Amino acid sequence: QVQLVESGGGSVQTGGSQILSCVVSGHGINSNCIAWFRQFPGIEREGVAQIYSSGHLTFYADSKEGRFTISRDSTGNTVYLQMSDLRLEDSGMYYCAVRHAQCIGTWNEAWFAYWGQGTQVNVSS
Repeated sequence: QVQLVESGGGSVQTGGSQILSCVVSGHGINSNCIAWFRQFPGIEREGVAQIYSSGHLTFYADSKEGRFTISRDSTGNTVYLQMSDLRLEDSGMYYCAVRHAQCIGTWNEAWFAYWGQGTQVNVSS
């Protein structure tokens, strides 16, 4: 059983920064691809960034690179999403997801086997 627990969400003002964390535990957590997605009310979930176990292979969804940075700690069990220059439209529920495979840059939700419960980010002016 693989578990993912997101944290770090909360309220932030426009232009501010926030760091989200995703802790992965369970069987087969090595050699995996972990991704961040986000979802706004009434809108389909969209990909943000993904990172492979080595930490050297990353993919960013369109227009996400620059303000968003994905990274992993040395154990590989925790993945971070650093967000900067936050905008009102960045508000939403942020999820992490994992697949026991090398990242291929897909944002197809079905490719990821396990999901966390999400952490809410609220950006206000």
